[in-house]
Amino acid sequence: MLDIKFIKENPDLIREGARKKLINFNVDDLLAVEEKRLAILLSVESLRAEQNRASDEVAKGIDPAARELLVSEMKLLKEQLKIKEDELKEIMSSWQSLMLQVPNVPDMTVPDGLSDEDNEEVKKWGKIPEFSFVPKNHIDLMQQNGMVDFERGVKVAGFRGYFLKGDGALLSFAVWQYAQKFFLSKGFTPIIAPSLVRREVFLGTGYIPQGEEDLYKTQDGDFLAGTAEVGVMGYHMDEVLNKEEFPKKYLGFSPCFRREAGSHGKDTKGLIRVHEFYKWEQVILCEASHEESVKLHEWLNRNTEEFIESLGIPYHTVANCGGDLGLGQVKKYDIELWVPGENKYREISSASYFHDFQTRRLNIKYKDSEGKLRFAHSLNSTAIPTPRILVSIVENFQNVDGSITVPEALRPFFGKDTINNINS
Repeated sequence: MLDIKFIKENPDLIREGARKKLINFNVDDLLAVEEKRLAILLSVESLRAEQNRASDEVAKGIDPAARELLVSEMKLLKEQLKIKEDELKEIMSSWQSLMLQVPNVPDMTVPDGLSDEDNEEVKKWGKIPEFSFVPKNHIDLMQQNGMVDFERGVKVAGFRGYFLKGDGALLSFAVWQYAQKFFLSKGFTPIIAPSLVRREVFLGTGYIPQGEEDLYKTQDGDFLAGTAEVGVMGYHMDEVLNKEEFPKKYLGFSPCFRREAGSHGKDTKGLIRVHEFYKWEQVILCEASHEESVKLHEWLNRNTEEFIESLGIPYHTVANCGGDLGLGQVKKYDIELWVPGENKYREISSASYFHDFQTRRLNIKYKDSEGKLRFAHSLNSTAIPTPRILVSIVENFQNVDGSITVPEALRPFFGKDTINNINS
């Protein structure tokens, strides 16, 4: 959510932001409702002031005739006030609905584009592996090594279900443990976040209303989160934080759930696009400074790049185009890992900053050096998700006999150098 004062002063920026993000929003509709809201609010405040004045006169003990006249006037004022308060309630509902639809203004460095196909490569790292044999995909490799069971996964969990087992489960545990050690060395506070989260928090983080169709909803009206970011951001909802503690850096972990709405027919096999997964997430709250947000955004993304480099997996980083940004994001990077079985890069991580878009909705404030209350800035970035990371690990480190070399960084946590349980 943006400041209504900023919106009124910069309607052209909002129009341009909506155009660049391909979001259907008409700022003129909001400005018209805002004008009506202020007019009705002024009438309500005027009637309340008149009502208070009349009440004070009655309380002074005036003569009976004047008192009777004032009481009659107060009755009429009360009726008029009720009508205006009902009007204000109705216009506020429209105003709040429109305010939740206002897109954040993307950074000037965000490229134009319609979809992820228009994202711009800003970095490439690692040598694409050259095999002396036809490389297998992760499905065949993991099944041959007894690491995954999709058939029983579908039997138990339904479409896109899976079981990680044997070395598949152990490799996932190793990634979690290594990620914990790696990212905590960067100064994060670890936090296990709830996946069952109230609607208010999803509204606050901007996942509702835009992304509601991709969420699992409970019978009580709560939702299952698709990222630990949601729960971690709700942690400080309606709080005033200490500026001296900034930046507050959290490494969140949680199971995650996504319906993958709109992805019918895409990645229906394997571990790329599943309904249930696990994720380490970097989340930061900092002072309301664009320069600080930009600096921390680069730092967050670089953390994940370093993690991927330590595993030895080729990747490239792309700057997301306007059409591939969410409602609240100012700028976003995606890191995409090389997948030999598909002969292309696939997304593994996203790093975004929001300015005060989320914190204004969640009411997360701090006092600046002058003692003035301000909304904090928020940022987040995937540290690493499982099981998707397993796809690039097993495919990039496969051997001609179907065995898989374990990346050196994972060996202390996995316990051996090679996965070689062919047809186990």
